[in-house]
Amino acid sequence: MHDLTLEKRFAPAPQSKPRWRRGVNRLVARLPLPRRRAAAATKRVDLPPTLVFRQLFDPVSSTYTYLLADADKREALLIDPVIERSEQYVRLVEELGLELVVAVDTHLHADHVTALGRLRTATGCATAMGEMTRSECVSQTFADSEHLRVGDLRLQAMYTPGHTDDSYSFVMPDRVFTGDTLLIRGTGRTDFQNGDPAAQYDSLFDGLLHLPGDTLVYPAHDYNGMTVSTIDEEIRFNPRLQVSSKAAYVDMMNALDLDDPRLIDVAVPANRACGEGSGQ
Repeated sequence: MHDLTLEKRFAPAPQSKPRWRRGVNRLVARLPLPRRRAAAATKRVDLPPTLVFRQLFDPVSSTYTYLLADADKREALLIDPVIERSEQYVRLVEELGLELVVAVDTHLHADHVTALGRLRTATGCATAMGEMTRSECVSQTFADSEHLRVGDLRLQAMYTPGHTDDSYSFVMPDRVFTGDTLLIRGTGRTDFQNGDPAAQYDSLFDGLLHLPGDTLVYPAHDYNGMTVSTIDEEIRFNPRLQVSSKAAYVDMMNALDLDDPRLIDVAVPANRACGEGSGQ
């Protein structure tokens, strides 16, 4: 078990990034992203050759969970784990000869119960969410532009509010884990948990869509059998991104008439406690 008071896993980037004000009473730190969308305009840093990567799926909630690990140092991280799949995650980590160092959620989910607490109990791993979270149980929080470090792997946290006010994405040199902010051919709803379509527009058009065009997009959910996309694909083919202005995006999102997630009354309070006491 790692003592995270001695071994800090979420260290800030070597150079501090400027913070600026976006909107009224909202401080948001922006990643140093290129302003041009063309992948050719950005010099890419190659991934370490030791990456272990698995995309796992929960068919009940249509949730993707991601296992990433440094194959040399045998340290692993899980993104957005689902409580019903806890045994599968633990078994896979053991089969691959890895040690689970940290489990992290992109935001406080409303459609499934998180496995953060159960994984912490089973493996001794740390649990983490962004600093905006209302979770009462995580052992670490991270801020925009800070890095999640597992072995020699680094994921940069990017604050992407809109779906909820605690939503983060995780950026690597060749891929981004977008949570519910950017989906494949869609975007996350903005009508609960302090969702804000204007903030989501900024997260998309001032943030994620400025990543290199060939960046792989791995969302937290898909409901149509899609597993991965790219930034360029989404710019070209995502119907919710074909808007002329922020106002048009806000109007489009506000006009959606969606039922509440089936588990919202169970999942939200349970997830504030890392899934503990959920009865799952």
